[in-house]
Amino acid sequence: MRHTIRLTVTLAAALALASVASPPTAAVAGDGGGFSVPVEYHTLDNGLKVVLSRDTTAPTAVVAVYYNIGLRIEPRNRTGFAHLFEHMMFQGSQNLGKMEFVRLIQSNGGVLNGSTRFDFTNYFEIVPAHVLEMMLWGEADRMRALDLTQENLTNQQGVVTNEVKVNVLNRPYGGFPWLDLPQYANTNWYNAHNFYGDLEDLEAATLEDVKAFFEAYYTPSNAVVVVTGDFEPAQTLEWIEEYFGSIPSRPRPEQPDISEPRQVKEKRASKADKLAPRPALAVGYHVPPRNTPEYFAMGLLDQILVQGRDSRLYQALVQQNGFTGDVSGGINLLGNMFNVDGPVLWTTSLMHDAETPADEILKAFDAEIERLRSEPVDDATLELAKIKARSSFYDELETMFGFGRADLLASFALFDDDPGRINDLEAEFAKVTPEILLATAQEYLRPTNRTILTIEPQPEDPPAAGANEGEGSEAS
Repeated sequence: MRHTIRLTVTLAAALALASVASPPTAAVAGDGGGFSVPVEYHTLDNGLKVVLSRDTTAPTAVVAVYYNIGLRIEPRNRTGFAHLFEHMMFQGSQNLGKMEFVRLIQSNGGVLNGSTRFDFTNYFEIVPAHVLEMMLWGEADRMRALDLTQENLTNQQGVVTNEVKVNVLNRPYGGFPWLDLPQYANTNWYNAHNFYGDLEDLEAATLEDVKAFFEAYYTPSNAVVVVTGDFEPAQTLEWIEEYFGSIPSRPRPEQPDISEPRQVKEKRASKADKLAPRPALAVGYHVPPRNTPEYFAMGLLDQILVQGRDSRLYQALVQQNGFTGDVSGGINLLGNMFNVDGPVLWTTSLMHDAETPADEILKAFDAEIERLRSEPVDDATLELAKIKARSSFYDELETMFGFGRADLLASFALFDDDPGRINDLEAEFAKVTPEILLATAQEYLRPTNRTILTIEPQPEDPPAAGANEGEGSEAS
């Protein structure tokens, strides 16, 4: 659920200058001598959270605005509304006409994007540092007064409807497994409804609905602004206070109950797919609550089981048995294990030949799961998992010219009121012992905590015999 972004020559040239820029400040020594991200945290009088993180590695800046409204916490009877509204945010504001902000960013050598995730909707720009102020002004303009018209709504309803048709309804494996599996695995409506949106709900949205949604969720008290990159913090904070500080605030909307009961029985489901050329299999397990020792242990189990070609499931299902050409998965398929708040699944999925029954694959799958549930891992396995987790974390920080850092800072500000948590993650992984890992596997990788979904190819019925009889044909 992202818009296409385009890299312009200007930004590429700016990044090329990084080698002659001032020394990097992305990594500074922490209290223990380890990696540390600079974090400056403020809250404006209207409730807007502000996170600043300076990094002079390259002469660029990232502006990210996150609103605490996402796919799972959208209102009932308005499925897909969070995503629809993401599109509305690009239709113009008080001082910028339709798509003018996009053109302003691109004409100044920047890139932009927006996405709707489980617990937030975000908008961001990556630009040469000298146009940072302009980006802050533009984001504030659409937070203050979005151009909400019937014409824009009707247009974007059509765009989103076509997106659903292209990405889900008319595509092989459309929505598998990220959209399909939660609907079978969860019991709470907020976690189990069609996040992309039922077409009937999308078409029924009125302009009054859109205005009410903006008033409820797109308010400073429900948002965070993050700036990372090459900037002066004091000056940047002044700009943010100037452009965002006078936006009237409304009470932060009450968050719905998104808790899930403990699953005590395995669930199985099958979905027919007329466009799929091969069967597919997905297995999802509910994971521990975030920020707990068990949650970080689950992150290491993910590394051991499915991340990389050295992972146990890749070795068992691809290398040893040849059931499939690849195995993919992780915690939170719409992001990473950190930028999600509330119940989420650890998911593994694969495609396989029709000649191989899903239960045969599951037998080999379960053998690897039970190895982790029956005895503690050795020190070398645990250490390797921690190294892989640390490497993945560093990669996440530098994703898209440093946008990954802004993403984590915004998530921790929204969910925990503590963006500084970004500097605690390595230590939390380091604390995981073989005993914690074993206990986590025994509780959360048990068969009664999982949902199995299979995709069954279902070709269109062939024409009935004799359907074309009596029709003439010309010889070629």
